[in-house]
Amino acid sequence: MIPRTRATGRAIGYRFFYRLPYPVRRRLVRLAVPKYVVGAVTLVRDAEAEGAGRLLMLRQPPGHSWTLPAGLLNKAEPPVVGAARELFEETGIRLPPTRLRPATPNAIVHAKGWVDMVFETEVPASSTPLKVDGAEVFEAVWHPLDDLPRLSWPTARLLGYYGIGPEAGNFPPPLPDSTPGPGR
Repeated sequence: MIPRTRATGRAIGYRFFYRLPYPVRRRLVRLAVPKYVVGAVTLVRDAEAEGAGRLLMLRQPPGHSWTLPAGLLNKAEPPVVGAARELFEETGIRLPPTRLRPATPNAIVHAKGWVDMVFETEVPASSTPLKVDGAEVFEAVWHPLDDLPRLSWPTARLLGYYGIGPEAGNFPPPLPDSTPGPGR
């Protein structure tokens, strides 16, 4: 329970805040809340692969390690649209956003102020041509999940959340969607 004087002070503060013009309230909120850079990542699996499966990986500058199709969202762009756009820009794979489904967990919040919205899809590797520009992406290759190449640290960490790669199981599972009630 909040002490009466503190509750009264909060009530007065809220009354004052909500009497301010909306643009002023919005600016105050933007100053007070954390800021994040939001990106979209796509885990593209080979629909024809047997065994552990295969994952589409990219070699990007400087070319020492491998990453996933990903990029920053444009202003006001829905994450799934950004994921489909980045997938096309980096690999030449054009899919409608409805073909991408949210991964579980869908959002990975990193300590350095960015959030990755992660999506999954499957395409048949044998009939899906890959096209890279040679500048942003050097190479796009299907790699077996049980024999991944040298991954960038952010990629290894992100895949670890999904039980894939060398960091699998090293990160805590996502928090449950709801808080258990009394007696649970």
